[in-house]
Amino acid sequence: MENMLKKVFFGLFVVAIAACGSTPRVNLDAEAGALQPTPHHAVIAKDVVGLFESVSYKKVPLNDSISSIIFDNLIASIDKGKNYLMQADIDGFEQYRNTLAGDFRNGDLSAAYHIFNVYMKRYLDRLDYALDQVDAPHDFTIDEVYVYNREKAGWFVSEAEANEQWRKRVKYDLLNLKLSGDGSDSAAVKQRETLRNRYKNLISMAKKTDSNEAFQVIMAALTDAIDPHTSYFNPYFAQRFNEEMANTFEGIGARLTMENEVVKVADIIVGGPVYREKALNIDDRIIGVAQGEDGEFEDIIGWKLDHAVAKIKGPKGTVVRLKVIPVGQELTAEPKIVSLTRDKVVIEEESAKREVKEVIGDDGKTYRVGIISLPKFYIDFEAYRRNDPNYKSTTRDVRLLLDSLKQEEVDAVVMDLRFNGGGSLQESIELTGLFIDKGPVVQVRDTRNRVEVNSDEDGGVAWDGPLGVIINRFSASASEIFAGAIQDYGRGVVLGSQSYGKGTVQSAIDMSRVISPTDRLLLKAQSANKDGAVPVGAPQFGQINITLAKFYRVTGSSTQHRGVEPDIVFPSMYSAEKYGESSEPSALPWDQISATDYAPVADLKPLIAELAKKHEVRMEKSPAYKFLLEDIELVAKQESETSVTLHEDKLKKEREANRLKSKTRTDALEQMRINLPGGGGAATNVEEGLDFIQEESLAVMADYVALLNKK
Repeated sequence: MENMLKKVFFGLFVVAIAACGSTPRVNLDAEAGALQPTPHHAVIAKDVVGLFESVSYKKVPLNDSISSIIFDNLIASIDKGKNYLMQADIDGFEQYRNTLAGDFRNGDLSAAYHIFNVYMKRYLDRLDYALDQVDAPHDFTIDEVYVYNREKAGWFVSEAEANEQWRKRVKYDLLNLKLSGDGSDSAAVKQRETLRNRYKNLISMAKKTDSNEAFQVIMAALTDAIDPHTSYFNPYFAQRFNEEMANTFEGIGARLTMENEVVKVADIIVGGPVYREKALNIDDRIIGVAQGEDGEFEDIIGWKLDHAVAKIKGPKGTVVRLKVIPVGQELTAEPKIVSLTRDKVVIEEESAKREVKEVIGDDGKTYRVGIISLPKFYIDFEAYRRNDPNYKSTTRDVRLLLDSLKQEEVDAVVMDLRFNGGGSLQESIELTGLFIDKGPVVQVRDTRNRVEVNSDEDGGVAWDGPLGVIINRFSASASEIFAGAIQDYGRGVVLGSQSYGKGTVQSAIDMSRVISPTDRLLLKAQSANKDGAVPVGAPQFGQINITLAKFYRVTGSSTQHRGVEPDIVFPSMYSAEKYGESSEPSALPWDQISATDYAPVADLKPLIAELAKKHEVRMEKSPAYKFLLEDIELVAKQESETSVTLHEDKLKKEREANRLKSKTRTDALEQMRINLPGGGGAATNVEEGLDFIQEESLAVMADYVALLNKK
């Protein structure tokens, strides 16, 4: 029966390809155990190409040059480090270099899947070899080197060359474990067992790779060739993306992970059903799932994590029952049955947070500065569309935080947007409105070159006092809209380093809206062969987040490529050559349009000039600033290194020297923290310990308040 179904579904796939006007370029049926695209995948690929060529902002025709980029992207995405594929494999793939784009247009994914399948075979071959090498003799007194970064090296030309690389890889893994042990024979046995289990786990996970996962990788190679911010998400990833945007999801309120083929509780989310009912503990293992009060249990041992999660999550108000092996008990123990009513869970750690710090200014006075840390611009779109009065959003949360800071009578407010990758365009506009009265915030130009001005329409402000905005190289998109508007209006001072430079706008399109009725009928016949569970509420065919517009500041300048330049500039560890929009080959260029009719709140240029002078004087005397410059130099040095010694004594000496240097740094930073108002506690490095960028930004804000008071 199973073989018959396989033949039927392969026949449907051929019909799907025929409907697209082509036949498979590669006969995947001839490859034993090969992953194969489904008719769903063929239709989705064809329709995504159609979107690129008709409605996307770039409207790029998929020609031979684009095909070559897709080819290179696919190879890089599966084996960028050149640790698995052979030169002979690459030579064999070259026949597809200039044809992949046309294949995608025709819905023929056979060549792309063939490349992926060869990679998976090589991956498993390498791990099998590594597993054998765990118990082989390794001499740690030999002066040899392991090259861990092979990006600039050639592909393996022989099995012997690949084996030699992986012999050293295993030796390096064992040496790392050995240096963390006590040197005893029993420790050595345990270390080998640890590494053996690590490789077995990787092999087990690799063997669970399914057609949908391959499709996700292949589609990323396509979308990245056109635009770095257009992405196709399969149903599972689409649901996860939308939940992250909303900062909410419906389920039991636990983060799950996989360990030794068993689903394990990794974290419990405060306020969720598990937390409220104290039903589970971290490291509990879930071995079975049943729906409702009397549904039958399904054994989920050995399942892929996303499939298991799809069974455990579900709509608010529904019941799920779990078979649980409590932490500390053997898997053979009698499981306990836990019944939970699913609910809406708010991810608070991803929400805006506030704190108040005291800063002693150069004038000797103590100033209180409120800091609002914002990881992303979020909004629960579904609740918003339903007119839910309690829908969660960035602006609503920040307004409440500002109210509380005003009650505490802070002298200034700082919005910390470091590492904020953006999110909702609507929220960036509304958040700006908390700090300006009324007026344009951002301009959006669509695919027809029509420009729409998006404005804050609400009168009044939530905070009219001194304002600072901290950004870094990973502040992107909505963060740049907000920071740029605050800067252009003269509403506050922007501090930090140049932002990411993402000046494009994406719209999420449910692929079911794109697929034609004819294709939908075809896919309906194939629905019984879905490769993996589709989570409840997820788009059945996934979704594409596609670039449909470009945004510009009220001055008319695009943030694309250039980002936002701070008023007070700090050195950055993250170079523009390696990080940010300017490092993306397929990114749109910078350009400019006409300015809007906006009225700046103030001209802060004279004040910023004074703040910059005071900042520079402090930097000349600051040990933390010196540490930051040393860190930047160290990061650059580490990024240029590609190998490590496998000589035990040499590696010990290197690590001991690094440990002593780190301890000296830690002690100095800890003392600096203790000397700060309200300071104390250990520090590990400039950005994560003392957080020099934030501390100096607060000092700048103290100067800001003092200068305003003087004037």
